[in-house]
Parts: sequence; structure tokens; C-alpha cells
Amino acid sequence: MRRRHRSKFSLLLIAALMFMLVGDRLPEPVGSFSTQAKQSINGFVIGLFPSWNPNLNPNERTESQLKKAEESP
Repeated sequence: MRRRHRSKFSLLLIAALMFMLVGDRLPEPVGSFSTQAKQSINGFVIGLFPSWNPNLNPNERTESQLKKAEESP
């Protein structure tokens, strides 16, 4: 019984992916829905990974160690 649910889910997933891939080529009411679905999914995925800009200089630690090494002899 579990196997049937997996196969139905797989078929549904494949059908949804195919709709989003070639849905733009379908007649107008359906084609625009495919485009909107793609834009919504893109926005969701991009929102999962916000831009991260650290507020530090990645070379700062190396530069300070080099200055210490040059000053110590």
C-alpha cells in the first residue's frame, strides 16, 4: 500500500516539473499560470538563502600576524 502512494507522489512531482518546464508553450490561460508558478518558486528559493555580508575583514587576522612576526625578531 505504501508503494502506491510513493508512485503517485512521484508521478505528481514529475507532472508538476514538466508543467513548469514546458507550460510557457501552452495556450494563454495555462501558460501565464506556469510563468507565475516559476516566479513564485524562484522567489521562495531565493528567500531561503538571504545575502550574507560579514562585517569583518577576512585578511585582518593574517595581516596582524604578519606584523607581529615582522616586529618580533
